[in-house]
Amino acid sequence: MRAAIQRAATVGAAAYVAVVRVASFTEIAEEFQARVARIAWATVATVGPDGAPRTRILHPIWEDHVGWIGTTAGSDKIRHLGHEPRVSLTYWDPEQDNVHVEAVATVAGDQADRDRIWELFATTEPPLGYDPATFWPGSADPAFALLRLDPTRIELTGLRHRSSGRAPLVWRP
Repeated sequence: MRAAIQRAATVGAAAYVAVVRVASFTEIAEEFQARVARIAWATVATVGPDGAPRTRILHPIWEDHVGWIGTTAGSDKIRHLGHEPRVSLTYWDPEQDNVHVEAVATVAGDQADRDRIWELFATTEPPLGYDPATFWPGSADPAFALLRLDPTRIELTGLRHRSSGRAPLVWRP
């Protein structure tokens, strides 16, 4: 790992925040997976065609650094992604652990991916896993859409993390 300095704006003065940039996702994979599995729900932001941001709480599941979200095919988020495919996700919990993910989201049309991720959701223990049949009859249902998240940046931080003297960890592919 190598440390880098990023400038953070504060009211009336400039402050500097040390950030540790990691070269490989494997350097943060264990902590990333532990946090997203424990927190499970993420605030996800998209941008609509009118340029307005929109947030919602979603339930991604991750394979290594690739994220997946089950959603409804005709939803606002699908329309927003047709306009702007970049999304921002934030996981937060009362322990003050954060995960911030910036990613490009695409609708996964491959039925093999749809089947595999359907089973991954169904067979993963809660709170990370859930039964998608609660919402859709099966992975081939046209109302079921699967979003693939390809991160452009992942940051692990939080108040507890920072108050113990640890710098945020940032990975970019």
